[in-house]
Amino acid sequence: MLNRSFWKNRKVFVTGHTGFKGAWLSLWLEALGADVTGYALDPPTEPNLFEQARVAECVHSIHGDVRDLAHLQAAMAACAPDVVIHMAAQSVVRTSYEHPVDTYATNVMGTVHLMEAVRQLARPCVVVNVTSDKCYDNREWVWGYRESDAMGGHDPYSNSKGCSELVTNAYRDSYFPPETLSRHGVAVASARAGNAIGGGDWTANQLIPDLIRAFIDRRPCRIRNPAAIRPWQFVLMPLHGYLLLCERLAEDGARFASGWNFGPAEADARPVSWIADKLVSSWGEGASWAQDGTPHPAEAQLLRLDTSKARTLLNWHPVLQLDQSLLWIVEWYEAFQAGKDLQSLTRRQIERYEYLLQDDAETCALAARRMKAAAAPLLSAAEG
Repeated sequence: MLNRSFWKNRKVFVTGHTGFKGAWLSLWLEALGADVTGYALDPPTEPNLFEQARVAECVHSIHGDVRDLAHLQAAMAACAPDVVIHMAAQSVVRTSYEHPVDTYATNVMGTVHLMEAVRQLARPCVVVNVTSDKCYDNREWVWGYRESDAMGGHDPYSNSKGCSELVTNAYRDSYFPPETLSRHGVAVASARAGNAIGGGDWTANQLIPDLIRAFIDRRPCRIRNPAAIRPWQFVLMPLHGYLLLCERLAEDGARFASGWNFGPAEADARPVSWIADKLVSSWGEGASWAQDGTPHPAEAQLLRLDTSKARTLLNWHPVLQLDQSLLWIVEWYEAFQAGKDLQSLTRRQIERYEYLLQDDAETCALAARRMKAAAAPLLSAAEG
């Protein structure tokens, strides 16, 4: 569970708040009582969740580019944040092939500028740089990548995210070392997650937005890589991890200032074709897909994350299975088609997820009490 008292009136600076994940995060932070300042360019798609869910009503929104260091520094200084969450990025693999310079400028130098703005801020705060599961040097292993594995990436997007991680490490080691946290007061971590899915994602060349657009148009969706396996997770799952990480950094930054993986249960690492079939079945009439046989840039076939660290040290774990996630997604896009209030629906899904977290916490606590009670006679016998 999240600590609502921690977030109440907490000043939070979010880059990339007009994007899909940034919009969901901004609404959740506002619901927790945080004072949110968002810094981003215009929404990257049309339509977009930022406008559909009227996120601008809930945050102080600044139009800005992370490639503009001076403007970013001024905006951050005006906010005087307690928490910085960096999500601004060029986030599409295929776009990185077409625009590699812009991808590196945003994802690498944007991170440099963010860290430099924090350094010049010269005030205690916690910082989470959100990168990607694709930051790892992907060897197509069947087991999940751990936080200690090598950074890499074979396409401009993935490589830029590996570089962003290295920038984060360099700034932490050079300016914000955990062992001297009491002196500088800045706790820096990175968060790695991939394939976050949910309502309001309209990104081009992404599986679920492509499927939904095709369903709405009543045409088959052309899928380029149906056998690829990805760690699918509902968008609130990694966001919950980021927020938990912020809380822990504020409590004990020296212990938690490092890289963290957030991914679904192993059973939810599924082929693209499985996702497509499930959505076709849930959507119903007019929904179909077919394989796209035209040539495309290379993409990884298999990618999994090991989340043992987050499960053990943050007490974070998935609470929404993939089947249910897909139903929530269909619910959102059907509401879009019906012209319903999408801010209200998005808020209801956040509340629903918080109820799942509460139920999960109560279940875990009950299980712990039962284990303790069951162990008591054994301990008494051992002591006797």
